[in-house]
Amino acid sequence: MKIYTNSKYRKRDITVYVVLRFLVLLTLITQLFRGNYENVFLCVLTLVLFTIPTIIDKKLNIALPNALETIILLFIFSAEILGEVQNFYGIFKSWDTILHTINGFLCAAIGFSLIDILNRSEKFHTKMTPAFVALVAFCFSMTIGVLWEFFEFGMDITFKTDMQKDRIVHEISSVTLNPDGENKPVVIDHIVGTTIYYIEDGQSKELSIVDGYLDIGLRDTMKDLFVNFIGAVVFSFLGLLYIKDRDEYKFTEKFIPKLKAKITNQK
Repeated sequence: MKIYTNSKYRKRDITVYVVLRFLVLLTLITQLFRGNYENVFLCVLTLVLFTIPTIIDKKLNIALPNALETIILLFIFSAEILGEVQNFYGIFKSWDTILHTINGFLCAAIGFSLIDILNRSEKFHTKMTPAFVALVAFCFSMTIGVLWEFFEFGMDITFKTDMQKDRIVHEISSVTLNPDGENKPVVIDHIVGTTIYYIEDGQSKELSIVDGYLDIGLRDTMKDLFVNFIGAVVFSFLGLLYIKDRDEYKFTEKFIPKLKAKITNQK
């Protein structure tokens, strides 16, 4: 991994990368001895994802700011190793919310960068207003968020996972429960419990849910999109201020990828 700051490596960022890689390898070995091969796959996937900054740097000729690169590595580690392998999603109820908020912020930064590069290019004759650039960054972030929810839904349907986490709710409103078949929702509040009947090995079984009703992912999906929206709005606003005054809001550059300047040999 290459991290650039005035053509010099930053020890802090390299240390973060080395420590995270060591922790992933340690987790991989531990899960391998325990026979948790699904978690082993997640560790390998994490190591592959850690190479993304290098691929972007070498193949796309795009320089990632040190702060952005570090956040990306920590995000990957938090989502895969802490979230999935160590079950932080289950232990800390706000873990998924925090990550989706950060994702909205980062994707807006990437979308902003793509448009800002075009907007400042001499080859691109049409100049977009700061508000339009911020709007495109916002839309880019929300599109990525929606596509990710499509992916989660597809995994749940195809491989019977639970990426769109179920929630226990205490109130539902549904026209399906209307006894007359009318398009009028029946509201049931203060649900104290439900019973699910299912067939397993040819026998009828039941599973009781105490203190509520099982919502199969709808609220989790809408919550994820909402916090993605918040992250996207925050960066889009910062990006708008940055375009209007790049010197005053220079700190925003820490999150914006840029094309590398071409180096020419001078005689």
